[in-house]
Amino acid sequence: MLLIVNLFYGAGFTVSKMVMPEFIKPFGFIAVRVSVTLILFVILHEIFIREKIQKKDFGLLALCSLFGVVLNMEMFFVGLSITTPINAALIMIMTPILTIIISSFVGREALTGRKIAGIVLGTLGALIILSGRGFDFSSKTMLGDLCILINAASYAVYLVIAKPLMKKYHPLTVIRWVFTFGAVPVLIFGLGQLQDVRWFEFSTTTWLAVVFVVMGTTFFAYLFNMLALREVNSSVVSAYIYLQPILATIISILVKSDTLTMEKVISGVLIFSGVFLVSYSGQMKLFGRVTK
Repeated sequence: MLLIVNLFYGAGFTVSKMVMPEFIKPFGFIAVRVSVTLILFVILHEIFIREKIQKKDFGLLALCSLFGVVLNMEMFFVGLSITTPINAALIMIMTPILTIIISSFVGREALTGRKIAGIVLGTLGALIILSGRGFDFSSKTMLGDLCILINAASYAVYLVIAKPLMKKYHPLTVIRWVFTFGAVPVLIFGLGQLQDVRWFEFSTTTWLAVVFVVMGTTFFAYLFNMLALREVNSSVVSAYIYLQPILATIISILVKSDTLTMEKVISGVLIFSGVFLVSYSGQMKLFGRVTK
């Protein structure tokens, strides 16, 4: 599920640019994503789950919505409009690091040597593959870079605080209420831009791009992340973010818009090794010895 999520995210930026800002401006697009996804989650929940939430948990759900939907989406698009895509990609690799730090600080996960090694390897791999594309941290991008950092930090907080809810409720119940709370501020921010959208000017390609972003990078991505979070720790979910640049590179190579180099191979080995170290739990027989 996490692999599928990050495939969606890896392709999502390029597909989103087919719609924004020419056809829909960022806040308007977020309003479309959240409102349509909320309707789908409510329908699925009412048909299959129908689980009730205890009143004492609504506050935590509201916080999950603030960090996982509102700040996460709004800060990303605001930041991306001011900074460069490569700057954003480099800052986003802070998410797994922040997730492990926050999770360890609140006592949700132990900070083990294996996880530290995995984060280091994943970070190195992502830096290698991204550094060759050119980045420019300057006063012109400072505000945008800060917004992306807030986005990364908010997503890390979301992964940590949502984890306890997964033990208590079905993931669909949690995500339904997370989007319910998030829909109100998102619609307030995006209503003005939605009114300016000329839907009748959309081509078939534009509609397909909208469907992909709404269904792929929003509905399925959030749902699969929640389902995965029920099974694994927050640090594992965040570590898969490292796969995005290497998956994007693999896709580019397959469609022959990029070439395979030794640098990319090394990056891939480092990233997959790092994700494995953070993800793996239990016992492994290595050279005749059982290790943990």
